[in-house]
Amino acid sequence: MRVVSRADSARSSAGHLVVGVIITISLVILSLFIGVYDIAGGEDGWEMFFITRVPRTIALIFAGAAMSICGLVMQLMTQNRFVEPSTTGTTEWAGLGLLTTMILFPGSPIVVRMIGAIIFAFFGTIVFFLFLRRVTFKSSLIVPIVGIMLGAVVGAVSTFIALQTDMLQSLGIWFAGSFTMVVRGRYELLWIVFFLLIIVFFIADRFTVAGLGKDVATNVGLNYNAIIFTGIAIVAAVTGVVTVVIGALPFLGLIVPNIVSMFRGDNLRTNLPWVCIVGICVVTICDIIGRTIIMPFEVPVSLILGVVGAVVFVFLLVRQRRG
Repeated sequence: MRVVSRADSARSSAGHLVVGVIITISLVILSLFIGVYDIAGGEDGWEMFFITRVPRTIALIFAGAAMSICGLVMQLMTQNRFVEPSTTGTTEWAGLGLLTTMILFPGSPIVVRMIGAIIFAFFGTIVFFLFLRRVTFKSSLIVPIVGIMLGAVVGAVSTFIALQTDMLQSLGIWFAGSFTMVVRGRYELLWIVFFLLIIVFFIADRFTVAGLGKDVATNVGLNYNAIIFTGIAIVAAVTGVVTVVIGALPFLGLIVPNIVSMFRGDNLRTNLPWVCIVGICVVTICDIIGRTIIMPFEVPVSLILGVVGAVVFVFLLVRQRRG
């Protein structure tokens, strides 16, 4: 009976996953055909479809899945459910790197800007983890508050530099996460994110063990510091690439892993497909709302994500307090 029960449970989980994939595919197809430009009736409609709509949809898939996975990885590494790139200052550091690169290398290609953003994001995330080790009282709220404070300081530095160099408007555009400017020839860097996601899938079990703490990881023969370093590198690379191509996507890495964990627990490997699916759905729905709510104009997806993320953040705090 126990074997049959496990088999039934596995079939049920697979069935739910298939339903999730079908819903995700439906949203992706819907996204392809939503927009101001008349694809079917326009003279060059199908050409524009492959220049703008297809790259935008691919960007939605990669950015949604990647930033959600980054949130899950960071939550495991810090053992805190309220941690993700926008609550640790990683996004702000990536923005500072992007700004610095633009000042030092004016007119530099997008690859150079991406490298600058990744380097700064990596350094900033290491600073956060080093600072976190100095904090003796690591409650569920102290950790994200530390990250938000560090991010606020870095954001203030970026604003000051932008004011001094007449780049404040550009800084605002970079941080306003939007898929409006994603076209063929610009989104291709997001394929880097896809390969990083594959790496996460291969080493998911190690992140799960590292999430149990340094002592447990060391006792089972795992190099805890190496796994943390790898996780920081992956998070920094993903955040840097997404910041350069899309902009900031606040709270995405907070919303999705917590929603998935409520229903499926905390095993990284089994949760990875669900985190990817839910992340894609959340970003796609927010983007569709942004495209239709004041059509023919668009609302940046970061604005909608910020509102939704803030509501979910408060809900999680209240839920934890009741628990």
